[in-house]
Amino acid sequence: MKAKRKTGLVLFPAFDWAISETHPEREERLLYTQDQIFEEGILDIEGLLEFNPSLASTKEVGRVHFCVPKAESVVTESHYISAGGCITVAEAVLEGKVDCGFALVRPPGHHAMRVVHGARGFCNINNEAIMIEQMRQVHGVDRVAIVDTDCHHGDGTQNIYWHDPDTLFISMHQDGNTLYPGSGFPREMGGPNALGTTVNIPLPPRTSEEGFLYVMDRVVLPILEEFKPEIIINSAGQDNHYSDPITAMNFCAQGYAKLTDKLKPHIAVLEGGYSIEGALPYVNVGIILALAGIDYSWVREPDYDPEEVEQTEEVRGSIIRTCDFLFEEREKCGQKREKYLEGKEFVERSKTVFYDTDNIIEEQKEVIRVCRECAGVLKIDSYADTKNHLLGIRIPRKSCKTCQEIGRKWFEEGNVARFNLVCLQDGVNDEYYVKRK
Repeated sequence: MKAKRKTGLVLFPAFDWAISETHPEREERLLYTQDQIFEEGILDIEGLLEFNPSLASTKEVGRVHFCVPKAESVVTESHYISAGGCITVAEAVLEGKVDCGFALVRPPGHHAMRVVHGARGFCNINNEAIMIEQMRQVHGVDRVAIVDTDCHHGDGTQNIYWHDPDTLFISMHQDGNTLYPGSGFPREMGGPNALGTTVNIPLPPRTSEEGFLYVMDRVVLPILEEFKPEIIINSAGQDNHYSDPITAMNFCAQGYAKLTDKLKPHIAVLEGGYSIEGALPYVNVGIILALAGIDYSWVREPDYDPEEVEQTEEVRGSIIRTCDFLFEEREKCGQKREKYLEGKEFVERSKTVFYDTDNIIEEQKEVIRVCRECAGVLKIDSYADTKNHLLGIRIPRKSCKTCQEIGRKWFEEGNVARFNLVCLQDGVNDEYYVKRK
């Protein structure tokens, strides 16, 4: 047997990291998958290659995150290795060692936002974003698409790329009215300089293979074709599975494999999925085979019953209406963008962020410059009930001169008597500057 597409794998179960011994986010999530891969002889197939994960650096984390009060306070060695494993896969793809790859790593990361005071949704740092910014700085990648198929809305990834017109973020997930984190609705479409590059498809509980594949064909693939990314990344969360203990969907291993086959991502990154024995070994094997272009028709869970997970007409109708509404909203993006350009130079938004894993509440005020030339300079005033107060400034990597000047002025004027921490992410020069009290 030989892979049609040479596929790289990184396996990192993170033996030394768990929220608790019985928490669903623990090392067994990948140990059962590892056993299944070995038992099925997957790594004996010609064209399937295993790589050892690298260790992400503090600089690579700093390209993406403002860690408060510092990276060492919120990032463990396992987090650095998990992010580094993603970078390892990306480099193997970009250097031509493989055609595509799958980072089977933990801890996960798609709930980690630009500002990090602690852990949210089991996530401390955003693995995909750290990988993407490394690809851009080292390999010159520009336009990237992220398709998040985790059951939970990837609110962290959305937050990081909300203002980036060169990053398309698509998330299909269980409706936020019924599941954490309570976001990811069709009207969430990106900031004033990146309208339309955020796409959310909330799905009703009990959506099955039929519904996910309908959304892939109806929404995801046409928008990808329109955007024309250089790289497609799949945030391959597997908690949409019918046996997952913390969600309410009806997806199956065959469905995941078919979705992967349609999407053909260059890189897949494991996110959630907490049916440790009943789902992950089968879903992960299905994804690996689909990536490699190998027959996956034999992959099936022992307890799979198609009648038990069949989608109802009510669910089907809800999905169709959501997709129709999404396209109606997307048609308005051009007009909304013009209104922003005709309005104020700076746009503000405020929000409260709850770090459910660490029980921290953050109040955040964001200011973005509406710019005709670039993604716009960004300023974030973030205060948490830990008493940490951050002023974070981000100059985007393709920033115009005016936004660069404004960003550096904001940083110079940042008063450490008021803020514990004043930080500047300079994407143009790939530098990270800090002033501390």
